[in-house]
Order: sequence, then structure tokens, then C-alpha cells
Amino acid sequence: MGLIEGNAGLERRLFTDEHEMFRATVRAFVEAEIVPHHNAWEKAGKVDKEMFRAAGDCGLLGMSIPEEFGGGGVNDFRFNVVINEEIQRAGVCGSGFCITLHNDICLPYFLHLADPGQQRRWLPALGSGEAMAALAMTEPQAGSDLAGLRTTAMRDGDCYIVNGAKTFITNGINSDLVITAVRTNQKERHRGLSLLVIDSGLEGFTRGRNLDKIGLKSQDTAELFFDDVKVPVGCRLGEEGDGFAGMMNNLPQERLSIAVTAVAHARTAYRWTIAYCREREAFGRAIGDFQHNRFRLAELKTELLIAQVFVDRLTEDLNSGSLKAESAAAAKWWTTELQQRVVSLCLQLHGGYGYMTEYPIARAYVDARVQTVYAGSTEIMKEIVSRDLDLD
Repeated sequence: MGLIEGNAGLERRLFTDEHEMFRATVRAFVEAEIVPHHNAWEKAGKVDKEMFRAAGDCGLLGMSIPEEFGGGGVNDFRFNVVINEEIQRAGVCGSGFCITLHNDICLPYFLHLADPGQQRRWLPALGSGEAMAALAMTEPQAGSDLAGLRTTAMRDGDCYIVNGAKTFITNGINSDLVITAVRTNQKERHRGLSLLVIDSGLEGFTRGRNLDKIGLKSQDTAELFFDDVKVPVGCRLGEEGDGFAGMMNNLPQERLSIAVTAVAHARTAYRWTIAYCREREAFGRAIGDFQHNRFRLAELKTELLIAQVFVDRLTEDLNSGSLKAESAAAAKWWTTELQQRVVSLCLQLHGGYGYMTEYPIARAYVDARVQTVYAGSTEIMKEIVSRDLDLD
């Protein structure tokens, strides 16, 4: 079971012994396959895909893929949580993001929307690491308003002809299969959207820049362009016009995944800072001895405890099929805003050293900033939560 780190005496009840054994496997993989290369990948702007394939060999991809397709056959999001937490614990969130995006955000589309033939075609490669997935929703003129996207897919016999552009696409450079939101009907706003799985090798599909971000440097983020790309109708997920509903159904898990990241990342920054405050001295005393600093750290400890219990509960709801969109939105905005406060104070307590990139807290600070933006900004999350208030 274990204790919530930094909150001795409070038992964490989310995991079983099986999850903790899996944690040991994940921790060993991260330490051996990611940590030694993280700095080089940060400079390169992307990870080596051999690491991703090694994750597949180690059983860290597609735990929820049925055994008949080479997966783990276990539909239990707690295993995803373990992977996410161990990546954050090691301070290599940029280099491990390709794994969590693949597992938590992309795979559900193949598991829930693909027909049996499509699953036989795609799932084995997705589970082995032979194929890395990406999800292409955002466009230069359409972010949070998904119904406003303009990339078109016009039916031409047994194919769709796709034209348009996407931006800010995670795994955009390294991906092999891109779940792409397209407009198949110009007259319908929501019912006019569909989802196509586009093979990155198709003629007319090109990748633009690997975008230069302030954080998550080793996670490739790209522009994608479609110029008369012929996509077979058999690569459509679900029925034509069901794309918007498919995206909405998968967003709660995506937002919960981000909340898991937020809490785990903040807990890691907090742990680093507690150690620093014990060692660093000012005016002949450890900086942790000053009452103001102790009280601020006590506040963060309490908030992190509350956040962990909340996210653990929603993980149980997801596993039982009862996770509500409003709850996931609440978790996403509150934990990511907490994450900002935690890393900001932790950097402050590191003083000038906290501003130096050789200190992990500096990287944590810039890596955290995007969390309140993607998968729906804090403002959009509050709008979703407010709709449940029945104020109109």
C-alpha cells in the first residue's frame, strides 16, 4: 500500500502489491533507459525511438491492450499512474512524456473506437513500441474550440482527401500513427467532425518544425501539414460525424492523466526542496529552520496531500467507469494550478541556484508551465465545472 510521500502516517490505498512490483520494474527502466540520456535528448529536442521500443519490450506500453493483440490485457489505469509517477520522480518528464501520451491519451481511441479489423492491424505495433501514436486536434486557428477546426477530409470513393494543418502536436516528429481530427461535413459544426488514423508515411503528409518550447525540451512538439493526403476510409475511427463525441469521451482520462502528472511533479519538486532546506544555511541556520519557510512548506505539504487523495479517488472512479467529465476538469485545473504554486515557491527557496538550469528545480519550473494550458486551459476547465452548477 505505502504511505503518501512527505505525509508520514497517512496510508495510500490506491495500489496493490502487484502495482508496487510493477513500480520497481518501471523505476529500473527509467533509471537505465531514460535518465542517462535525458540531457542529450533535451538538447536534441526529441528522444531516441529505441527507448520507446525498449519500453514496449519491457511491457510498459499498452497494458490495456487485449492479450490476443500482444498487450497486457489489464484494463487498470493504476498501472498508467505508476509509470507517470516514476517518470516524474526521476525528473525526466520531457523524455518520458512520449510514453504517457501514447498510453493514457492515444491508446483509448484505438481501444474504444477501432473495429476488430483495425485493432488487429494497429494494436500489436502500438503495444510493442514499433508504432508511436500522436493525437492531432489543435490547429493554428482552433485550440480549445475543437468544433472550429478547419482541416478537411473530402470523401473520394474509398478514400478521404485530407487538407489542412495542425500545430502543437506532441509526438509530432517521432509518431508513426496520427489520430487526426478532420472536418467531413462543412454544414454541421459538431456532427461534421470525424477521426482518421493517418500513417506518417503517406504521400502529402509532412512534418513542419520541431517547435522550440520553454520547457519539456526532449518531448518533440510539431506542426503537421496535409496536402491532398489520400487516407483509406478503412482508417476512420468510428462512424463519419462521430469524431467530436469520440474526443469528448476520451478527454476525462486525458485530463486525469495530466492531474496525475501535476501532483507527482509537484511532489518531486517538494521533495528536492525539503532536502535543500535541510542543507542550505543562511545567517548560521538551515533555511528550513526559519518559521516563515517552515510554514510555507507546511501549507504545500497539506495541499499536496489533499491533491493526492483527490486524484487517487478519481483514478478509482475511472477504473469503475464512473469518472465524470466535471470531476476530471476540476482535478485538471486545481492540481495544475497547485503545481505552479509549488514549483514557484520551491524555486524561490533555492535562491539563485534555483535559477540555474543545472539544478533540477529550474527545469521543473519551466516544464510545469504548460500544464495549465494544454488539454483545455484552466479557464475552459472552470467553464466545464460551472455548467454543472445549474445557474442558468
